[in-house]
Amino acid sequence: MGAVATPGSRGKIGPSAAAPSSAVGAVGPLIPIGALAARTRCNIETIRFYEKIGVLPKPARTEGGHRAYGSAHVERLTFVRRARELGFTLDEVRALLRLADARDVPCAEVKDVAVAHLAEVKTKIADLHAMQKALTTLIAQCNAGDQTGCPLIETLLGSA
Repeated sequence: MGAVATPGSRGKIGPSAAAPSSAVGAVGPLIPIGALAARTRCNIETIRFYEKIGVLPKPARTEGGHRAYGSAHVERLTFVRRARELGFTLDEVRALLRLADARDVPCAEVKDVAVAHLAEVKTKIADLHAMQKALTTLIAQCNAGDQTGCPLIETLLGSA
């Protein structure tokens, strides 16, 4: 006998973290963790981690104890991976998943999460520009010759 799972509700980003493993949505065939990893381009250990922290609900299990994932898992994990690629923190991903699961939430709430994240991105970009300027200056000070006392090393050591 295969994995035991029932179809999940449609219209949501996969099963919620609170869903019991017997109710974890399996619309279509169930796949093992390796296939889920390949389909979503997500590392197997990352999938297990997401299960552990509740971002991805625990899947059904085969009689042999192997994880068996449904299409809802693929959809939810793809959502999480894309959000993480955009730099959203796990807490922000959780917030977005709650909003996506609710589906009747005004778009303004999703926008608020995105606006806050954009502010963080802009701050990081400004920091990177400052770092670029500092490195460019330090590199220009290096003659790349045989001299001792490289300005870059001295700056990193805090001596300059």
